[in-house]
Amino acid sequence: MKKQTWRLALCGLPLLLACATAGSQVRPDISGNYDIAGTNEDGAAYQGKLQVLKHGSVYQFRWLAGNQYDGVGIINGNTVAVAYTDGANGTGCGVVSYRTLANGTLDGVWGLWGVDRSGTETAVRASGSSLNGSYNVTGTNPGGAAYRVTLAIAPQGAGYEFSWSNNSSGFGIKQGNTISVGFGGAQCAWVAYEIKAGGVLDGIWGSYGSTRTGTERAVKR
Repeated sequence: MKKQTWRLALCGLPLLLACATAGSQVRPDISGNYDIAGTNEDGAAYQGKLQVLKHGSVYQFRWLAGNQYDGVGIINGNTVAVAYTDGANGTGCGVVSYRTLANGTLDGVWGLWGVDRSGTETAVRASGSSLNGSYNVTGTNPGGAAYRVTLAIAPQGAGYEFSWSNNSSGFGIKQGNTISVGFGGAQCAWVAYEIKAGGVLDGIWGSYGSTRTGTERAVKR
């Protein structure tokens, strides 16, 4: 399984490791052990194991698939967005999951590896069309502190590059009305899973700036 890594992004995210964490909304519990099968970005097949551990309102994802990978995931509706890196922990990686509202506003939840609760983010489009453009952003850190930044979104490769005004950046993919973004630097990759019946997570994944994507299907034991 070919996977990569990241750094930090968003609001006052360099301050996040010092932030306390706040409340969360009710979401389905996807924790457990999974068997996985997928394809790399070049089409080569792989198999392995996945352990999903619940930490407050976020999840730790731990893969054994040729190499070890670790990341943070967050549920938004029937989608799980994950950011990960190779190695035994996902330090520095974060993930955002947005829903696109009818007026083009992005309504999001986000998490950072090692922080057990999620934050929120709302991005209101100031210019542009479709997903591309500039946005005015308000949000809350996991500890409840509010922040304001601006966000620019531009197409790149198989997805979109996200650039926040606090010198943070991310990369993600749009699926219907859901946008899954990994952030934290070029060492962090991303996965977007659909939660399906019978304990199945059906996903696509890629690395920072991906021009091609891989697939992954995780079946709970």
